[in-house]
Amino acid sequence: MPLPSPREVKQQLPLNLSFVREAKQTAKDLFLKKDPRLLVITGPCSIHNLSSAREYARRLKALSEEVSDRAFLVMRVYAEKPRTVKGWKGLLYDPHLDGSDDIKTGIYWTRELFLELAEMQVPTATEFLDPLFAPYIDDLVTWGFIGARTVSSQTHRQLASSLTMPIGFKNDLDGNVDHAIHGIIAARHRHTYLGINTDGKTSSIQSSGNPFAHAVLRGSVEAPNYDAETVNLTIGKLQDLELPPRLLVDCSHGNCNRQAEKQIEVFHSVLEQIERGNKHILGLMLESHLEAGNQILSETISPSISLTDPCIAWSTTEELIASI
Repeated sequence: MPLPSPREVKQQLPLNLSFVREAKQTAKDLFLKKDPRLLVITGPCSIHNLSSAREYARRLKALSEEVSDRAFLVMRVYAEKPRTVKGWKGLLYDPHLDGSDDIKTGIYWTRELFLELAEMQVPTATEFLDPLFAPYIDDLVTWGFIGARTVSSQTHRQLASSLTMPIGFKNDLDGNVDHAIHGIIAARHRHTYLGINTDGKTSSIQSSGNPFAHAVLRGSVEAPNYDAETVNLTIGKLQDLELPPRLLVDCSHGNCNRQAEKQIEVFHSVLEQIERGNKHILGLMLESHLEAGNQILSETISPSISLTDPCIAWSTTEELIASI
């Protein structure tokens, strides 16, 4: 089934707000240390219900105003979910949660949600999983990521080189940070590659390079990697290669062994590293929803509980961020 081009979707759902441009500039200032605040990216592991996403955004907006002197809060808005074997792949691919695979609706619902959050003045972060989808939302994203399963992909490194916001490269599933660093190097350079243009036509795409690429420590299937020794080792590798020594720590995934409540321990540990003088840590990432835990895809699904990885509850998130 043919899909509408990025140009068609953007014309139907245009961005007319200066907020996103300002948020992207703040993101770059944080990376460059022009803005001394801590970055905190928090939100559901995946978006499966638009109403609960809006409610989370309302709460995050209120909290961001309370802590704006010390933290810049960005909402995690993941419409694509990478699968190791199989499973629900996200709002983009199955927005009705029934296996109908209505990607056209997924495209529109996802862009509409990003636009609504921009109107609420809530900055957003997402993982760019399928490069073909990036042109549909790239103008609305404040912070982007290349995930652990695609960090070594040349296609994704080329995509990152063409995007206009900071991009975090996560260490791979086995904990290899070098793959993320190689991704950073590749993304900082110009590339010519095959992609789709705004009209949806296969084209020769020329990127200008992304100077705001950085590493993300997210742990591995074997062990966490948020400890001071690993953080400093990663910073040293970046400095040896004359790359900006900037990184984020993802409190979830391998760093909490997929036990959501352990994110609390990771969060406080990283804050202690910053308090002891580590100026290279950009901030932290949390998987958080309105209610704690997760659920499986079934006929009775709660809008407030994660459909993928387990999350901490909003009340816990609020306490953590207030403690900064």
